[in-house]
Amino acid sequence: MADITRRFGWRHLRSAPTTHIRHHKRGRLVHDGLGLSFWYRSLSAALSEVPVDDRELAMAFHARTSDFQDVAVQATVTYRISDPAEAAARLDFSVDPDTGSWRGAPLEQIATLLTETAQQHTLDVLARTALAVALVDGVASVRASVTAGLSAEPRLPATGIDVVAVRVVAIRPEADVERALRTPAREQIQQEADRATYERRAVAVERERAIAENELASQIELARREEQLIDQRGTNARREAEEKAAADGIRTETEAARKVRLAQADAEAERETGTARAEVQAAWLRVHDEAGPGTLQALAATRLAENLPRIESITVSPDVLTGLLAKLGRPEGGAGA
Repeated sequence: MADITRRFGWRHLRSAPTTHIRHHKRGRLVHDGLGLSFWYRSLSAALSEVPVDDRELAMAFHARTSDFQDVAVQATVTYRISDPAEAAARLDFSVDPDTGSWRGAPLEQIATLLTETAQQHTLDVLARTALAVALVDGVASVRASVTAGLSAEPRLPATGIDVVAVRVVAIRPEADVERALRTPAREQIQQEADRATYERRAVAVERERAIAENELASQIELARREEQLIDQRGTNARREAEEKAAADGIRTETEAARKVRLAQADAEAERETGTARAEVQAAWLRVHDEAGPGTLQALAATRLAENLPRIESITVSPDVLTGLLAKLGRPEGGAGA
């Protein structure tokens, strides 16, 4: 919509670059072109605003196939107004000079024309096509038919309209029919899924069996090695016992030989000591045999004194002293002296 401002009874129009403006004043064309901007008086101006940009027209309608099945068709037509003068002459693109809004609905008229033309050619194609074929190849055939039909439609060039592109989005049957058509495919997909599941389970079972066999083989190998270890430990224990017994025997023999040598040495020492003691005793006896009675008595007294306990003082009566002196063979006067 054009931008219109008011100044002192005048109107100023400013349009977009994608809008074609036609300004008539008293039946004479004053301004004609894209993106115009000018002043005018609303009482004497007749304005038309024709959009020349590409426009998308979405359409949806129902059709019936050759096997009497209802389908919904969704399509989009891209068009543009290539001849604004022809379009303004055939359709009402006039705008209010004060507000700039369209007085009629020209775009709705174009949409109706394009939709009915496309629907006519779509029905013509689908009426000769079975549902299964329409769902598989219907999009391409409908698009080609609608494109050719719109290109051959005489009213479009006469109105200054060019069709840029035609796109068929989808052709869908009714919900229950679509569900029924999906059932075989779903069943096949389910069968494929079940087969894949069974194969996966079979592979899993095979792998589990291989794992179990590997574990069993590992346990057998471990038991065999454990048996070898036990045998080796027994052999080592026997060898250690034998070595220990041999070492004990050698140690015992060595200890016995040492004790025998020690006993022999002790016996030899005792024998030599006894011989020496006998010689000393014999010498001692020879000395005593050669000594006189008085000497022996003195030695006996000395030996007795050595073996007696210590005596601090002793009292000897005259009678004992006299007897002792008599035994020693000394006169009494000598003792008093």
